[in-house]
Amino acid sequence: MRAPGKVNLCLLIGAPRPDGLHPLVSLVQPTDLADELTTSPGERDEVICAGVDGENLALRALREFRAATGWDGPPLRIEITKRIPIAAGMAGGSSDAAAALRLISEASGIPVPDDVPMRLGADVTVMLHAQRALMTGAGEFVEPLPGNKPPLIVVPLGAALGAGEVYREFDAHDRPRTPEELEAAAAALRDGTFEYVNDLEPAARRLCPLIDPALDALRAVGAEHAMVTGSGPTVFGISADPEALAFLQRTYPRAVAA
Repeated sequence: MRAPGKVNLCLLIGAPRPDGLHPLVSLVQPTDLADELTTSPGERDEVICAGVDGENLALRALREFRAATGWDGPPLRIEITKRIPIAAGMAGGSSDAAAALRLISEASGIPVPDDVPMRLGADVTVMLHAQRALMTGAGEFVEPLPGNKPPLIVVPLGAALGAGEVYREFDAHDRPRTPEELEAAAAALRDGTFEYVNDLEPAARRLCPLIDPALDALRAVGAEHAMVTGSGPTVFGISADPEALAFLQRTYPRAVAA
């Protein structure tokens, strides 16, 4: 089963709520770059994923599903082939968890309970159906949005950023959107109008000096709307030009059409 990565074509952030979560408005676009999950019978629920230390979010997803539904069916062994960079702002771990929920739902015949994805994280909620969508609230509200996927060039960088550190940097130095601004932006997105902007980009750029030259490289080859996705540090631009991609790959060999 494919677990696509995502880019945020638009990400607007408000001030933290009393529960500590940030209200947001985002247009999430799944990418062609995806992890692959395969299942087989196991002696216990188990997730194998090279390069991921500690408990994998996909394993938590299996456990949350069983706890929420009471399903005591046979254990699942899931192996993840990683293609989405780790800690890159592309929701790779969250998409893997969402795919694990789809797999255990298929195995059990039980729909995924509505509250389970958000307990694992907002990106799990939006990646559960892996379609272009509007996220609002703190990510718990997801609405499918029509629109064609733009041709993307995605440039992973040799760095990692934790979402928590980027949000803390944002809170310390950047202006959050007002509730009125967020409401207006959500309404505009529903009407098909949005601005390519990521409110977390300045914070990510301050924390990761590799971002600015990568953005400059995308612009230099003619990619449109070069920007950071999510909390970064991955950057992307809109381009269908294979020559632009090939040129970028001289400096950024992990750059891909996605």
